[in-house]
Amino acid sequence: MNYFAGALVAGSVAISVACIAPASAKQIGAFKDWSAHSEGKAKARTCWIYSEPVKDEGKYKKRGRIYMLVTHRPGKKTSNQVQFTAGYTFKKGSAVQVVIGKKKFELFTNDDTAWARSTKDDKSIVAAMRGGARMIVTGQSSRGTKTKDTYSLAGISAAHRAISKACGIK
Repeated sequence: MNYFAGALVAGSVAISVACIAPASAKQIGAFKDWSAHSEGKAKARTCWIYSEPVKDEGKYKKRGRIYMLVTHRPGKKTSNQVQFTAGYTFKKGSAVQVVIGKKKFELFTNDDTAWARSTKDDKSIVAAMRGGARMIVTGQSSRGTKTKDTYSLAGISAAHRAISKACGIK
């Protein structure tokens, strides 16, 4: 990726995050296709990494914001919490499929968001993300529309290290 393209991607990630982050959030850094952020102090601090898909597919007329987050909340003893926001309401009772290389994971859904079923699953997904090149996320809307979102994992390891340091997670 040349300098201009890299700056454009970093800038678009920063602008996108500004739309979902609280006004008090601080950007720790932009790392290729991922950005790192923190908000709050001491035990109330929250740190997260964020990315939007490089490609989104589906036969839909309208779709909201699509993004993936990994969050640390040390005051709540939570780390590596994976969250996918689809930009639509999921079909009731449906699951989201996440594929990273040869590894497959399932997330449960509620409204427009999906999460891993356990902290063990969160850790496994984050480990796969850090070791992968791309991630494919598939879901189904309440209207039955199937979607496929492709994420670049370039920069996720550096972004994850940055939030882990900022939130004191080892």
